[in-house]
Amino acid sequence: MIEEILADLCKIEIPLPRNPLKAINSYLIRGQGRFLIVDTGMNREECMKVMYDSLRELGVDLKRTDFFITHVHADHLGLVSSLATETSTIYFNQPDASIANDDSHWKRVADFAKTSGFSEAEIRMALDNHPGRKYSPKRQLDFCILKEGDAITIGDYLFKCVETPGHTKGHTCLYEPNKKILISGDHILEDITPNISLWSADGNPLEEYLTSLDKIYAFDISLVLPGHRWPFTDHRRRIRELRRHHQARADEILSILEKGGQNAVQIASQMSWDMPYTSWKEFPIQQKWFATGEAISHLRYLEENGKITREMGGQWALFSLRRDT
Repeated sequence: MIEEILADLCKIEIPLPRNPLKAINSYLIRGQGRFLIVDTGMNREECMKVMYDSLRELGVDLKRTDFFITHVHADHLGLVSSLATETSTIYFNQPDASIANDDSHWKRVADFAKTSGFSEAEIRMALDNHPGRKYSPKRQLDFCILKEGDAITIGDYLFKCVETPGHTKGHTCLYEPNKKILISGDHILEDITPNISLWSADGNPLEEYLTSLDKIYAFDISLVLPGHRWPFTDHRRRIRELRRHHQARADEILSILEKGGQNAVQIASQMSWDMPYTSWKEFPIQQKWFATGEAISHLRYLEENGKITREMGGQWALFSLRRDT
């Protein structure tokens, strides 16, 4: 589905079959003799057909088209390898580019998952069906790396890069200061809480995400163009809601740890999730995976803030409330 948002700026809704997100928003900006596409959809046939049909309807010449990818997740990056031509530039950020072209990334994720409470069989099942593995680009890509403050001029639009780490290490939004537009990727969504996950012994993505929210809060924005669902206004209201959500998540984990030390999967199994299941056992492995990744990011946040401790108990990392004496 194509929707004209502003002059020379369209939203193309790309379906994500059998995915809770349902669709991704790809944005097309038309310039003088050139086009820019922001985010692309997964590298799968259903996405490709809708994208090609939409570009044909809009009269887009891929030989005169460049791409900006907000972050490394397959629903945003995956299809670019099929769309980009020899004359295309693919703008991206360095932290996520390092992951996209790293063949060992998923091996490290699997190794870390073993310490979080997943069995070998569960890890194999989760990664075999992980959309980030199945629908990512099938080849190494050459990226043009952009960083904070770098600009892309296309037609009447001058977009500036705003680094907003959290959802991924390098997540980057585009801000148009004259028109007060923010293309937010998955940093801020209207009716979905962006997943903040951690699958590494390093980093504190929730702390980074909250800092990034504060950063965007100060911006003068009239319209947010998100990666999923629909455009919205009043970004400050939404940011306040997101901050409250993550505080409630952290408080819930502290309450769960009153029962004693537990691994990440055990903790995630007791948290509140907006899922149509009556028990954790009914969760598909993919949903258990995403829930546990979110739990781990909150556990790291609480650990770094001195609220909990972490120690190895056999093969698992066990988390406990800090009991200062």
